[in-house]
Amino acid sequence: MKLAGWLWICCLVLACPAVGQRAVTFPLDPGGKGVAGIAQLSADLYGNGTKGLILAHGGRFGRESWKSQAQVFANHGFLVLALGFRGDGFNPDGSSGTFGSYEDHTADVMAAVSYLHAIGAKSISAVGGSLGGYAVANADAQSKPGTFDRIVILGAPGGDAPEKLTGRKLFLVAREDSSGDGLRLPEISSSFAKAPEPKRLVVVEGSAHAQFLFATEQGPKVLDTIVRFLTEP
Repeated sequence: MKLAGWLWICCLVLACPAVGQRAVTFPLDPGGKGVAGIAQLSADLYGNGTKGLILAHGGRFGRESWKSQAQVFANHGFLVLALGFRGDGFNPDGSSGTFGSYEDHTADVMAAVSYLHAIGAKSISAVGGSLGGYAVANADAQSKPGTFDRIVILGAPGGDAPEKLTGRKLFLVAREDSSGDGLRLPEISSSFAKAPEPKRLVVVEGSAHAQFLFATEQGPKVLDTIVRFLTEP
């Protein structure tokens, strides 16, 4: 990564003041309860302003996993909502993670859209990692055009109907990222090919999956790429 890019990220993280984290709750859409009869969602809110940004975590993470990135986005003028899915932590065997249906996750993202609009957001973008990326993509595809200004799909394909995605789209994945079925890049590339313009596919080196990328040497490049995409004219 070029020196200028590293300095730019360091300025965002170190020179800008930390943005307070506030725990919030908000209702699901009418009739939506899902896992364990939950009628409302929990989230962490950062920053202020009218540019809403939803952060949707992966299945092995929780909303707190976005804390470092959320503060960077907030310092760049976004009203950031790190979303907790309704199925977080409810596995009967006691293991942690996110559980429930893809339909539930998609509805949770849409409830987050409604909440951000209710507190003053004029535009909505979203970043989703792995399971969260799939939920963000499905929410975008099922929404009327203009609901999402930009979406970032991190380590995931473009949902069930990538051909229906709207707005600006960034797909980002590590080249050697793999699951039990093999490398993820071929499926993500196929999904990207089906998505309409404007779109961008960025492949970084390494094997880390989705949000795990932030803890690798590629982390600054990944964050830099996402911030630039979200803020470019």
